[in-house]
Amino acid sequence: RTESVCPFVRCFIGEVTNNTRADAVIVTTVCDQMRRAFDLLVRKCELPAFLMNVPSTWQSFESQKLYIDELKRLSRFLSDLGGKSPSNDALGKVMLEYDGARKSILAAREYLSARRYAEAIVSLGRDGPDKTLDSIMVTEMPIDGVRLAIIGGPLMKQDFALFDVIEQSGGLIVLDATETGERGLCAKFDRRRLRDEPLMELANAYFGGIQDASRRPNGELYKWLRNELASRRVKGIIFRRYLWCDIWHAELHRLKEWSGLPVLDIDTGGDNNNERHRTANRIRAFLEMLQ
Repeated sequence: RTESVCPFVRCFIGEVTNNTRADAVIVTTVCDQMRRAFDLLVRKCELPAFLMNVPSTWQSFESQKLYIDELKRLSRFLSDLGGKSPSNDALGKVMLEYDGARKSILAAREYLSARRYAEAIVSLGRDGPDKTLDSIMVTEMPIDGVRLAIIGGPLMKQDFALFDVIEQSGGLIVLDATETGERGLCAKFDRRRLRDEPLMELANAYFGGIQDASRRPNGELYKWLRNELASRRVKGIIFRRYLWCDIWHAELHRLKEWSGLPVLDIDTGGDNNNERHRTANRIRAFLEMLQ
């Protein structure tokens, strides 16, 4: 039964169980909901399943070593399914391709709508660098509006309509700090370390470079937000969280107190018309207050 799991995890489980092309499923331990998803998939799905342990604490050598060991264990899992363990040169080449794609996406932010920008970031993980770069070659005229940030967990495909509602209401998302947005991109690779020890640099850029509410401590998330909110002249924050997500719910009060900016809390329990209308009306009212 999936009624009491968060909507994102419920959607994830549905995608996996209905997918006819996947050879395996990989789940991480970033939150309790994802751990539960793994338990459900093991029982409901015939695909080989891998649970990757991601330490919540991160400021220690032991935590980084555990993360690297998990990457190696993942490599063995994929090799057992018919994959091939890459050489350092091959791994470094792929890392550089993705690093270049992330750089191009970031550079295109000023020339894409907030929705297309978010879709390009998601496309990188789903489709790879080549298809993603093709999708951002056509640029758009930037629009004007009240400068906003959206902060929270991952967005689903249907959630991208939020960007359209915001723009139609007179707002403009200049910082996508959701998990599936810009905040979820890893840090830029150090070319020298990548050449010498690509696996270590991979771990450093992902495990040490992605700021999230699940980290303990998560003060680096607020340092990142402080810089980005100021540099992009953000006037208000849309705080987007799923019901049953204790991690982000716990950050709501702290964010309101810390930011000093108007914050609109949007909680969601799933996709239905009543909820979409309620959210749209609340966004319009929030923007009227800011204008």
